[in-house]
Amino acid sequence: MESATLSQIGLAGLAVMGQNFALNIAEKGFPISVYNRTTSKVDETLDRAHREGQLPLTGHYNPKDFVLSLQKPRSVIILVKAGAPVDQTIAALSAYMEPGDTIIDGGNEWYENTERRMVDVSANGLLYFGMGVSGGEDGARYGPSLMPGGSHRAYLNIHNILDKVAAQVDDGPCVTYIGEGGSGNFVKMVHNGIEYGDMQLISEAYDVLKNVGGLGNDELAEIFGEWNRGELESFLIEITSDIFKVEDHESGKGHLVDKILDKTGMKGTGKWTVQQAAELSMAAPTIAASLDSRYMSGLKDEREAASEIFRKEGLTEEINNVGGVDKKKLVDDVRQALYASKICSYAQGMNLLSAKSLEKGWGLNLGELARIWKGGCIIRAVFLDRIKQAYQRNTGLANLLVDPEFAREMVQRQAAWRRVVGLAIQKGVSVPGMSASLQYFDTYRRGRLPSNLVQAQRDYFGAHTYERVDRPGAYHTEWSKLARKARV
Repeated sequence: MESATLSQIGLAGLAVMGQNFALNIAEKGFPISVYNRTTSKVDETLDRAHREGQLPLTGHYNPKDFVLSLQKPRSVIILVKAGAPVDQTIAALSAYMEPGDTIIDGGNEWYENTERRMVDVSANGLLYFGMGVSGGEDGARYGPSLMPGGSHRAYLNIHNILDKVAAQVDDGPCVTYIGEGGSGNFVKMVHNGIEYGDMQLISEAYDVLKNVGGLGNDELAEIFGEWNRGELESFLIEITSDIFKVEDHESGKGHLVDKILDKTGMKGTGKWTVQQAAELSMAAPTIAASLDSRYMSGLKDEREAASEIFRKEGLTEEINNVGGVDKKKLVDDVRQALYASKICSYAQGMNLLSAKSLEKGWGLNLGELARIWKGGCIIRAVFLDRIKQAYQRNTGLANLLVDPEFAREMVQRQAAWRRVVGLAIQKGVSVPGMSASLQYFDTYRRGRLPSNLVQAQRDYFGAHTYERVDRPGAYHTEWSKLARKARV
């Protein structure tokens, strides 16, 4: 009788994401207990649960009552700020938890912190896993993409709940067991890195169409809306079209997007992705370019000062000869360039996941990851189904670019891609993401690079040796002596 009154799951941390996720769980028919240190957040959540359908949600105002309100074995999701707040929340809750109970961290946490906490809580017999949650506030409320990794036993305790609350697509819920250790957090981190690249590439498409093509916001809204009905169909393309439609009601003049300060914020996952790529010796230039662009955007005062200095030297920001551009042709070229560049960004992210999986022994299923990103998450896109199919066709696929279908598409689009990047450079419009993607493609497709000269230089000044193309072994040459003899 007593267990019938207990909640099936608990959630601690009631900022908007936490509230929405708790309400999602309750709406799917799972009684849930919630807790937050700030009591007003508990009251707010209870009020929402009442207003949004008399949902089975109970609020608690201290850790003990919260934990004891849960059915055994207990499962508690925590959605608090990464770092020390997670450790503090674990300490507060675990004091009342018992062996076999589970803690699930749903924040954007550094994967090694998750692995450390798994070890720490295991001393008390507790289970732990980190779960990436993507989809923003709406996703949390109505169905996110979920990336749980860590204790498989803990996952099995609540997988029936996760299957129901995740976004639903044609081939199942957008959740799967990712793997051991901090794999769930790592996958979410790379997801966010791909997201950085995606957003940067879209902003460059906007910049070219606006400042080279001379297109206005109404035209841009229509173009992105049309693109969202084709191969570029995705959440980010959809919301971009919406953004161009919103007028500025504060001033009563023009569109809101033109009044937004050109400084992009960030929370760290893009930086972590680029750092991990460097640690694993994996090229991720599109993602790195997107991160650099955010750093450059933060130099607003310096950029304005530099613009004035170069203007005095005769270099202006105005784009000349806009009238000479074939707008219809430019729009189609930019569409193709954006598609090809986005595939490069996804290829880089998938390769990073593959390399880390190999290093850690996680056994990541890249096709399954593409599948769970098809719905709920920020990078959801129609071509993720084709990415899934590519990895199903060849589980050992070296790079997404060499899948026969994607290879064909890259070749078909590369002429338009080059025209867009070349035109942007000619007009002085920076396209670091598209340029990085094109250079990635061109470098990867070449059987021989000028790296032979770099290795010769390394051997010249540092005796680092080199390999030859015509015979095995390591070689060193006394370059300076031979060069002097050649001059005689």
